Amino acid sequence: MADDIIAGTRCPCGSGETYGDCCGPLHAGERAAATAERLMRSRFSAFAVGDTAYLLATWHPSTRPKSLDLDLTQRWTRLDVLATTGGTPFHDSGIVEFRAHYRHKGRSGSMHELSTFTREDGQWRYLRAAE
Repeated sequence: MADDIIAGTRCPCGSGETYGDCCGPLHAGERAAATAERLMRSRFSAFAVGDTAYLLATWHPSTRPKSLDLDLTQRWTRLDVLATTGGTPFHDSGIVEFRAHYRHKGRSGSMHELSTFTREDGQWRYLRAAE
């Protein structure tokens, strides 16, 4: 589904940049996320465009599911990053608090999560929802 996104359209992550300048290159493997928040934003965009390969690739191996089936009737519409703790290029872990908005079967909804991230071998990975 990511191939259907035109590089010049606004990125789903809400950065204000185009998909081709923002999350598109991360999804294509042309560069890696420099911070935990950047990875969070790119993962939200991957949910929005249906890029399960990117989601699995950026999931820490210790918590990554074997497969991922996305509900194609659910459309992710907006991401609000509420707070970050750590997660900079100088950290090895970070937490990103966010609210992700969606439309599903004609209804609007949102989910709130504190996601934990870890950096291994210079790459940020999603670990799990904070407890």
